[in-house]
Amino acid sequence: MTQFDPREEFCSEINDRANLYKNDLLLQEALTKLHERIAKTKYVYSFFWLGIPVIQLPQDLQAMQEIIWEVKPDLIIETGIAWGGSIIFSASMLVILEACGAIVNGQILGIDIEIHAHNKAAILAHPLSKKITMFEGSSIDEGIIQKVIEVAKGKKKILVCLDSNHTHDHVLAELRAYTSLVSVGSYCIVGDTAIENVPGGTIPGSPWGEGNNPKTAVREFLKENHNFEIDKIIASKLLLTGSPDGFLKRVR
Repeated sequence: MTQFDPREEFCSEINDRANLYKNDLLLQEALTKLHERIAKTKYVYSFFWLGIPVIQLPQDLQAMQEIIWEVKPDLIIETGIAWGGSIIFSASMLVILEACGAIVNGQILGIDIEIHAHNKAAILAHPLSKKITMFEGSSIDEGIIQKVIEVAKGKKKILVCLDSNHTHDHVLAELRAYTSLVSVGSYCIVGDTAIENVPGGTIPGSPWGEGNNPKTAVREFLKENHNFEIDKIIASKLLLTGSPDGFLKRVR
């Protein structure tokens, strides 16, 4: 007799609810309006993670926590550092995995074309800075890509998060450069795909917007690379996320 697994039933119920959310037109209309409003009010610029500003929706941090716990990566590569809260969040998750005996010597690699001095100082002064390496330069520069590849050598499980320049061409170049490092069963998480769903984009005067953003890059990438599939359940159950269709799971 198969033993009852309450966690499996709980996950099944989550999937059922997430599928219902997708087909709830009133809910989806409300979410579209909410996305438009929070983009205009800079809602994501409201939170800290362990004392460092983190420019993320809280729901997306919840998703990251679930993914990191499931995947158990010993290297997380993040493009786009900003204030540094996201790499501090990832570092804190790796410390938890280490404490639980799931990984050994986890590392965070952050890349940004310009790391502001005050942000860099705050990151380096943080107790978790020993888990973090930072490269300053364009994430699609060949020299930076080669340095990342060197860091990735010997790692057992790698997770990638893309959250830097949000133009179609830049994100597509990042996808082509870094997804080969993603381990089977792990994820490449593409940030701010929601730009495509917000008329006029999220930041007035920005080079990205409808038709030129991370989601359009994901669509083109998936046409040429069949090793990844969109994990639809994650975004569906979050309801409010900056990364709809941006949770790419490596399946082969």
